[in-house]
Amino acid sequence: MKKSLYIFSQGKLARKDNTLCFETEQGKKHIPVEDTSDIFVFGEADINKKLLEFLSQKEILMHYFNYHGYYMGTFYPREHLNSGHIILQQASNYIDHDKRIVIARKFVQGALQNILQVLNYYNNRGKDVKEKQEKVRKLLENTDSYQEISQLMALEGNAREQYYGCFDSILENSSFTFGARSKRPPHNELNSLISFGNTMLYTVVLSEIYKTHLDPRIGFLHATNFRRFSLNLDIAEIFKPIIIDRIIFKLLAKKMITKKDFDKKLEAIVIKDKGKKIFVEEFDQRLETTIKVRELNKKVSYRYLIRLELYKLEKHLMGEKEYQPYVSRW
Repeated sequence: MKKSLYIFSQGKLARKDNTLCFETEQGKKHIPVEDTSDIFVFGEADINKKLLEFLSQKEILMHYFNYHGYYMGTFYPREHLNSGHIILQQASNYIDHDKRIVIARKFVQGALQNILQVLNYYNNRGKDVKEKQEKVRKLLENTDSYQEISQLMALEGNAREQYYGCFDSILENSSFTFGARSKRPPHNELNSLISFGNTMLYTVVLSEIYKTHLDPRIGFLHATNFRRFSLNLDIAEIFKPIIIDRIIFKLLAKKMITKKDFDKKLEAIVIKDKGKKIFVEEFDQRLETTIKVRELNKKVSYRYLIRLELYKLEKHLMGEKEYQPYVSRW
């Protein structure tokens, strides 16, 4: 299984013969290109055209993040899995309102079902989440009656508000209280962690979309407009609760990240590099963790689980099998 490369240091990333080399003041590190799936650049990495040509040839995406950990953009190699038929089906399903709402509803249902799984896990461990869990469950039951995308978006927003309202009960940590959801900028440490984690997940899903015939610019729940990508936002909704939120709960419960790992910049609370590295390490481990998929009767990693979700969507668009979102069973 190929691995992600995360760059936090300042240095030069270059092609060296048929492999990659990252050179810093501390020395050179050679990275086998055949083992690299994508590159996440948080530090100052100098590159050149020769490297970009090599990454394009090897079909490796390179994602850039700014100092605050916000996603800036991606070097997206020339598409190599072109399928005009899939793109036409994807666009056709988007333009046809009845078809689009079916797919968008599945994304919302998958997200809410996984939220309920997380809440059920903590309810069974004595956390005070029962009341809000029931509210999310009722919202989930209403999804079939909603016929407009805007209504589904509002319903999902309402469900996440209930869900986020459980974070304080789950964490029981006065140093990390939720308050209200704030994104750009996040106003406290917990919101900063959520934003950073979600950004990482959006980027990994984009990398996986690139390995399919799907076009990341055509989403179904999130509108396809002048935004560069939207399908990765749709798919990420399903996995946020079981990947990102579980990582946050673990990091804070084990005190692997503390308030010392954050800085205040004007109105924003941002994660320091040390905190980002801890989060990314846990994130990478989580993506490589394998779980059993009953439908396949075998174990797959969370990263590959994301790819499988995309393959299921492809089959739906081709009219082969109705799409059903992944729902965790633990």
